[in-house]
Amino acid sequence: MLNQMSRLFRIFTLISILFVSGEMSAHAQTQDEILSFERFLELAAINDKEFEQILIDELTLKYQKRLKLPAKDLVLSLKQQHEFYLSQDRQSPDTTVGLTKLFPLSGTEIAVDYQVGASLASRNKSSELSFTIAQPIAENAFGRSTQLLDKIVGLEVDVASHQVVEAYEDYLASIILAYYTWHEDYENLLIGKASYNQNVKLLDSMNEREKQKIALPIDVNKVRLQVLSKKERLTELEEEYKNSLNIIQRIIRSQEKVVYVPQPTEPMILVSESFEDVFKSFMDLSRTFDIIKKLEDKSSLEVDRDADDLLPSINIIAGYEMSGDDYAVKNDDDFLFAGITMEWPFPNQVARAEYEVSKIMNKKQKFSTVNTYYRLYTQLMNLYLQIEREVKLIDIAEERIKLAKSILDDEGKNYSFGKVTLNDYIQAFNNLDTTRFNKIAHDSQYRKLLVEWLRLNDKLVNKSEITAKLNKLKTEVK
Repeated sequence: MLNQMSRLFRIFTLISILFVSGEMSAHAQTQDEILSFERFLELAAINDKEFEQILIDELTLKYQKRLKLPAKDLVLSLKQQHEFYLSQDRQSPDTTVGLTKLFPLSGTEIAVDYQVGASLASRNKSSELSFTIAQPIAENAFGRSTQLLDKIVGLEVDVASHQVVEAYEDYLASIILAYYTWHEDYENLLIGKASYNQNVKLLDSMNEREKQKIALPIDVNKVRLQVLSKKERLTELEEEYKNSLNIIQRIIRSQEKVVYVPQPTEPMILVSESFEDVFKSFMDLSRTFDIIKKLEDKSSLEVDRDADDLLPSINIIAGYEMSGDDYAVKNDDDFLFAGITMEWPFPNQVARAEYEVSKIMNKKQKFSTVNTYYRLYTQLMNLYLQIEREVKLIDIAEERIKLAKSILDDEGKNYSFGKVTLNDYIQAFNNLDTTRFNKIAHDSQYRKLLVEWLRLNDKLVNKSEITAKLNKLKTEVK
């Protein structure tokens, strides 16, 4: 089994498989415009705004920390009021100005306040200037909770960035599959046309044989029924081709009245590693497993942060205060102060519930990691086996086509000599059509499975292409 897998793995050149030039289809007509696979991807990248719609989410990620972390702005507060002392028949303005600044990663908060105004006891204006610093030492001690939040948000941003690339990759895979479906429908249409024309020629021949009293009317009707059957099939194939062509034109945003003809590339077959080696590399280097690891790290950090929230809110405070007369704080009295503040809710049921839930979710994430490993291993192994199957079926289909052509030639000669019935001859026609359609189906399925392999292995998207698109998008947004 491993030898077979190692042999088959030659089909996986994971980076260049989709970008190698192939030969032009023998069926392409000179009056049609060739739309090669490379040109299709180029036009889609330029014109299909689905890519930009996906990538624009990436531009919001750099603002996530600003949105979720405590603000480190310098806050100016101003209060101005006019006070009327009715019992004393006098009035006086009162002004308060404050500046506060939080340093989130250390938890330190600094405040400066200035107040000036009269009081009920004195008509003279008095002023007060104070400077205060507060430092948490239990909950969020020296900014620990904020630092954990900073790491959590950083992991969320990394995961979201990976998910944007994955969404881009999924859409890219979908349009590649659309191209291969279009190619499959085109090849089927050519087979259908050729089969219909061949059967029309057979009907013409049968009509001549009937005129010469060589063929019976029932034989002519059998061929007519065969022609109608082929015409019915051709009508279905034409509709399927037009549908898939419309999808291609929508993707490339084509407004031209052009009949496009697909020209897919041929995948290269090169020696590669064993499946186990490839899967190990996938675990070590892939975007998928990087996301899994980051989600597990994020879950552990959330447990630590919720545990920190169980601690009481204790702040060491220190400051300086000066008070005096008039606006300039004249005849001042000043003093230093230091102390401690504490808030400790009992029994702190919300924080404790959040902590217990985060521990459960952390355990759930670990289960998810293990289950995802086995799911991806099985999924990739089964995909590998499907590709192996298609390789074998393509070889078998090629042999069957050769045999079906040979049988059709022989049955044509045998029928002309009266050695076989017309039914045998018609069956030979149908057998050849069936084998041709099967070959096209297996070729298309083989290509689609390779695209799925690249998508699951996170190797379908070119990072430089995404970077270039993001830079262009940033310019457009600005």
